[in-house]
Amino acid sequence: MMYLSEVLIQNAQLDTFEELLEVIRQRAPGEIHFKIDAKPSYPDTPPDWEDKLEGAFVGINSITHNAY
Repeated sequence: MMYLSEVLIQNAQLDTFEELLEVIRQRAPGEIHFKIDAKPSYPDTPPDWEDKLEGAFVGINSITHNAY
């Protein structure tokens, strides 16, 4: 299981949320579960940060919602 808190601690040199997303994408293969147990404190962390992290973990780059 990959814990977000561990990723943040192990990658303290990261400066942006986008860099964090890239680390998550790189580490995701071979992992089954992703536990979001902390909130990133980057200035560019978006309001939908949890969705974006989960998307990076499962390999979804963006989600578009269609209104019908």
